[in-house]
Amino acid sequence: MLNKYARAFFTRVLTPFAALLIRLGVSPDAVTLVGTGGVVAGALIFYPQGEFFWGTVVITLFVFSDLVDGNMARQLGRSSRWGAFLDSTLDRVADSAIFGGLALWYAGRGDSLALCAIAIFCLASGQVVSYTKARGEAIGLPVDVNGLVERAERLVISLVACGLSGLHKFGVPGVEVLLPIALWVVAIGSAVTLGQRVVTVRRESAEADAIAQGGNG
Repeated sequence: MLNKYARAFFTRVLTPFAALLIRLGVSPDAVTLVGTGGVVAGALIFYPQGEFFWGTVVITLFVFSDLVDGNMARQLGRSSRWGAFLDSTLDRVADSAIFGGLALWYAGRGDSLALCAIAIFCLASGQVVSYTKARGEAIGLPVDVNGLVERAERLVISLVACGLSGLHKFGVPGVEVLLPIALWVVAIGSAVTLGQRVVTVRRESAEADAIAQGGNG
């Protein structure tokens, strides 16, 4: 749901910035690469040190590149399979860095192997959720389901909780509990979404096989 409505809103907001980059001669692929590099750096430099507020600020600034590069490609009228592949692949890299950074914090000074395991589960389940849709579509199925927690929801829940938890260092009491809660929410939501997509692919594949057998008959 967030992916549908928030993306449309921010696309409109960022259109003038995308147009400016085009006039400056910047390519959509360059924006994709720089954006991913910024997210990875923000996550792996700040999060393992427990600097959740500043890490989230850096990551959020670069996350918007995911909208800017596609906007640029549409304005240029040259959306390509390569651009879509690069964007999708680097999205997985960025997501892995975010949850990997959190796992490193909890494995070290965060001192919680349980939350480290949950962060790793969030990382892995997010990758598998994306894979199920991509693989289903690759074998010719529509995979007509989004699920409870898509990438946009995972990012918003995690980054908002990280940013607010980071305010603990500025003297705001009680906010440090938000990040563990968010990780549990993302983990459970991702597991539910994975189940929804697997069930959908199973149903659609059975329907497709029945139609094919009926046609052969």
